[in-house]
Amino acid sequence: MSEDIETHPKLFEPATLILVVVLSVFGAIIGMQLLTSLGVTPNTSMVGAMVAIALARIPFSLFRRYRSIHVQNLAQSAISAATFGAANSLLLPIGIPFVLGRPDLILPMFAGVAVAMLLDGFLLYRMFDSKVFPAAGAWPPGVAAAEAIRAGDEGGRKAAVLGFGIGVGAIGAWWGIPMSAFGIAFIGNVWALAMFGIGLLLRGYSKILFSGPAFQSVFPGGDLNAALVPHGFMIGAGLMALLQVGVVICRRDPAAETTAKSVGGTLGLGFIGYLVIAVGIALGGGLSSDLSLGMLIAFMLYAAFAAFVHELIVGLAAMHSGWFPAFAVALITLLVGVLIGFPVPALALLVGFSAATGPAFADMGYDLKAGFMLRAGHGPAFEADGRRQQLYAAMAAFVVAIVVVGLTWQGYFAQNLIPPVDRVYATTIKTGITGPAAQSMLLWAIPGALMQLLGGQRRQMGVLFATGLLIAAPLAGWAVLIGIACRHLWLSVRGPGGRSIMEVFAGGVIAGDALFSFFSSVGTNFSRRSGSKG
Repeated sequence: MSEDIETHPKLFEPATLILVVVLSVFGAIIGMQLLTSLGVTPNTSMVGAMVAIALARIPFSLFRRYRSIHVQNLAQSAISAATFGAANSLLLPIGIPFVLGRPDLILPMFAGVAVAMLLDGFLLYRMFDSKVFPAAGAWPPGVAAAEAIRAGDEGGRKAAVLGFGIGVGAIGAWWGIPMSAFGIAFIGNVWALAMFGIGLLLRGYSKILFSGPAFQSVFPGGDLNAALVPHGFMIGAGLMALLQVGVVICRRDPAAETTAKSVGGTLGLGFIGYLVIAVGIALGGGLSSDLSLGMLIAFMLYAAFAAFVHELIVGLAAMHSGWFPAFAVALITLLVGVLIGFPVPALALLVGFSAATGPAFADMGYDLKAGFMLRAGHGPAFEADGRRQQLYAAMAAFVVAIVVVGLTWQGYFAQNLIPPVDRVYATTIKTGITGPAAQSMLLWAIPGALMQLLGGQRRQMGVLFATGLLIAAPLAGWAVLIGIACRHLWLSVRGPGGRSIMEVFAGGVIAGDALFSFFSSVGTNFSRRSGSKG
């Protein structure tokens, strides 16, 4: 059904608000369940879209509102925001002090990361469709959600192509192939994705490639991760990416001067916001009695900087590849904090605060991309209002997530249901880092910075290569590179005119992988719990 409306549906209309709240509660619970049991947070955006589409088919006037593709967009925005918000931005951070035996730090951490999550979503809303985070960027999960909603509305050839893509994605996922990686290869920047794929392969096969005697002094056992090579690369690439963002903001371009000022102001606002939150966490966590005044100030400044950089790196990786190494980048900020010499309580608060920023930021980008595509053809006022309604939906979902986590975290921890990555952070805090490891990180930061510099701000080659190195998924590397080859072959045969159908197919592949992975994870989680009760 094609729509020609001038006023965007409002979140606070009763039927829409009820749907958003119910989906948000569902998304928050699913996110916590799967993160604590399987260590992953699923992208539930497609689930929200499918629920809204299914409800729209019910022949009652109560559900007529859900036929609007823009209401469906609000629904998928809300459920995904609640899922990532509850799991990654709230439950994960407060699990760190629990594992370390510091329950006194849980409530200060919870209050701080809750505010950080809200700030995270707002900052992406302000920066979306800017030079740093353009609406024309890939944002692959957002493309998948938009194409699914469009196909459900329009039907016809597009629906058939999307359905075929969903089938391919689901079948590949059933065989254990990361089909989302294959799908994003048809959408994102080729240079960025190629470096992402190469990084995935190097990490996946490092013990085979670098096991010879010539490499043992540099990579003991051929393990790049143990030698902290990915971490060093990301430090160098991340800092260079930050400098490049600064150059983009400061570059004189009369045509984009207003946007540049807006991004610069938003980034400044974000850093000040994170600094205020860091001060609150530090004082609420009692660090004023654990640290000297100088170290306390250093902690506040570094925590704000780490959260700020973490957000940008995760956002850039998510925009280009659809994957974001939030856990790993938070670990990097922790390692640097260990080197600075912060004590255990400060490190626990630091890594939790850092980990909380980024996922909500990236997810907001996916949802705004979906909305941007669905609102194409309407005027600027409609686009602005639609984007604003998506912000309201995400903020409502975040509030629901705060309430759900606030009511349930004690029950999870009492059953020892802790996000697995929290134990990694706790072990790192307890064991520390040696001098040679620090030297290795600093050494590999140099080529990371150079690669990012050579690729430029648009390609993000250094950040994406480092992202690949941080993820142990060689099959995903093959999927990305094969996808790039298929993309080149398709466009060489069909020409530029074939790009539209190609992207619909890619959106279907990503959607199929996401839906299969979601329901498979839910089924696995249910089986585990049923087995443990039996």
